[in-house]
Amino acid sequence: MTRLRVAVLASGRGSNLGALIEARARGALAVDFVLVASDRASATALDRARDAGIPTIALDPKAYADRPAYDRALFDEIAKVQPGLIVCAGYMRLISADAVGAWLGRMINIHPSLLPAYPGLHTHARALADGAPEHGVSVHFVTADLDAGPVIAQARLAVESVDTPERLAQRLLPLEHRLMVATVALFAAGRLALAGRGVSLDGALLPRPLDLNSKGTLE
Repeated sequence: MTRLRVAVLASGRGSNLGALIEARARGALAVDFVLVASDRASATALDRARDAGIPTIALDPKAYADRPAYDRALFDEIAKVQPGLIVCAGYMRLISADAVGAWLGRMINIHPSLLPAYPGLHTHARALADGAPEHGVSVHFVTADLDAGPVIAQARLAVESVDTPERLAQRLLPLEHRLMVATVALFAAGRLALAGRGVSLDGALLPRPLDLNSKGTLE
C-alpha cells in the first residue's frame, strides 16, 4: 500500500510536528514526511525535522515582492516533493487565494479554538473574556478565508475558573497533538475528503465535525 506523502508548514517550535513524527516512529501513523517548510529560518520545527531526517526549506518572506510572490515560490518547492497532504502546524502566515486553490482539499490547518468560534489570533484570551464554558482545538480544510474552511475534527476541554490564557494553552496542547495525529491517520487511510462545503468520511458526508474521545480516536 502506498504511504501518504506529507509536507508540513510550521513557523515556530513545531510541537504538533513533533507529535506526528513520534506517532510515525511508534508505528501509529503510516505516512512519509517529504518536507518541512517554514517562513522562519530559526524555527525550532526545522531542527525537529532535521533530527528526524526530514528535508527542510526556509524561505524569507522579505525576499519577495508580496504575499502571492512568496507563496508561488514556497508552493513551487512543495510541489517538487509531490505531497498528498499539506499540514499547516503552527504556520503563522496567511496563504494567498491562488496557492490555496491549487491545493484545495489537500491542505489542512490546526487552530486553537472550537471553530467557527474565535478565528484568528489570541483565541484563549478571547474565550476567557467571553466566559466560554468550554474551549478546544479544531482541524479544518484550508480555504481562501481565514480559519473558515470545513471543520474536520475537534477536541474539547472544560474551562476552569483558574485558567489564564497561558494555562489554558498548556492544558490544550496534549489534545492538539492527539487531534492532529488522529486526523492525519484518517487521511493516511484514505478515509477523509473535502466534499463541497463539507467533509466526507468513508464517502459519507459528516453531519458535524468528528470529536476526539478519551482514547485518542475520532468518532
